[in-house]
Amino acid sequence: MYKTLNLSSDIKLIVSDFDGIFTDNSVYILNETSRLKKLSYKDLMGVSIAVKNGINVAIISGEQSKEIDYVAGKFNLEDIHQGIRIKCPILDDLKKKYNLKDEEILYVGDDINDIECLNSVKYAITVEDANYKVKQIPHIQITKANAGNGAFREIVDNIIALRENEK
Repeated sequence: MYKTLNLSSDIKLIVSDFDGIFTDNSVYILNETSRLKKLSYKDLMGVSIAVKNGINVAIISGEQSKEIDYVAGKFNLEDIHQGIRIKCPILDDLKKKYNLKDEEILYVGDDINDIECLNSVKYAITVEDANYKVKQIPHIQITKANAGNGAFREIVDNIIALRENEK
C-alpha cells in the first residue's frame, strides 16, 4: 500500500493553497503584463482522481491567477477563492456548506498565511520545501514531494490507498 502520510479514508474535502502547493512558488515574468507559473501534471491528475472519487477540492489563494482559473475550469471546481488574505473564514464556510466533521477535512498550505487554517484542522499537510514556521506546527505532516512536483497527488494517492485497503 502506498502510504507516506497518516490520513483517513473519511476525508471528503481537501482545501489547498495554490502557490507553493500546485506550483513551485516560481513566477516567470514574460513582460510587463504577462507571467507564467509551472504546474505539474502529477498534481493535475491528483485533482482528477480526487474529484472522480467524490473528494471535493477547494482552493483558497492569496493571489489572483489565470492558472487557478485553468485548474478550476478543467475540473469544474466550484470552491475557488482568490485574493484571500485571511483564509480561515472561507475554510469555516466550506465546513458548514458541506456539513463536515473535523476528521473529514484536510488543509494543505505552505506559508505563514496558511498557519491559522493548518492549526484549525485535524489533517494539516505541507510540502517539504515549506516555510520553516509551517513545518513547526505540532501536528503538521510533510509530503515527500516538493511544491509543484506531485505533492497534491501524493496526498490524494494516500487517501485513495486507504479507501482501497478497506474494500
